[in-house]
Parts: sequence; C-alpha cells; structure tokens
Amino acid sequence: MKEGENGKGLGSRWYPETLYRRIMNLAVHKRMFRPLRMDGLSIIKSNRHRDRVAIFVDPPYTVAGKRLYTYFDIDHGRLFRHCADSHGALLMTYDDTPEIRKLAAKSHLECRQVAMKSRQHTVKNELLISRDLSWLDLAPTR
Repeated sequence: MKEGENGKGLGSRWYPETLYRRIMNLAVHKRMFRPLRMDGLSIIKSNRHRDRVAIFVDPPYTVAGKRLYTYFDIDHGRLFRHCADSHGALLMTYDDTPEIRKLAAKSHLECRQVAMKSRQHTVKNELLISRDLSWLDLAPTR
C-alpha cells in the first residue's frame, strides 16, 4: 500500500487486531502455502491446467486502486482471460463497475453483488466472481 487512506497505512484498511487474528489463523496452515514474489498473472497462467490449484484473486480495484496501491495499474482483461482458462477452483473479488461486469460476462464467469463493510463502517457493494456461485445461496443469512 502506498500510504493508505489519510496517510494511515495498514490501519486505514483493517483493524490491527483483526489483521493479527487473521494472520495467526493462517499460520496454522503455513505448510500449505508457499509465498512467491512474482507476477500473479504469470503464476495463474502457468498453473491454469492444474485442477487441484485454487485461485483467489483480490486485485487492485479499478476505482480505488490508484488511491491505495503503488502497483495498481494491471491488465484486467488479461487477468480475466487467464482466470477463465484455469481448471481449478476460482474466486475473484472486484469493485462493482460496468467494465468489470462486462469482462466477467465476456469470460463466461458469474457475478454476484455482495455487501461489505468498510473501515469507516459504511456498507459498500462489491462483486464476487467465479464459474459457479450457487454455493452463495446455501450460505446462512445474518
């Protein structure tokens, strides 16, 4: 992240306690993960034929990415093409814009709008994108 929002770094996007708890929950499974410092598009492309590889993509969003991240400028069309060609499980999160909905439709991927709560406790909508989002219908409602 550049400087976060209002110069607050990580604290502008997540509560420190929540971030700590999430990292510690992942630590239990650390042997299942291998961090790579590489271009994510190359990794997706090189693993697209592996049906046991699950891909989760949370890219710099088209609207807020420029404000939040140093490396915000990505080829969203290329990302969608690589994800659509992948054989394993796929889940993407994105901002809800006409451009992103069009890319998803062109890639034959489903979109579902979901509510999320921002750091400022405002409710905003974003998209979940995948080949099959029917599992969302089975999720308990709050």
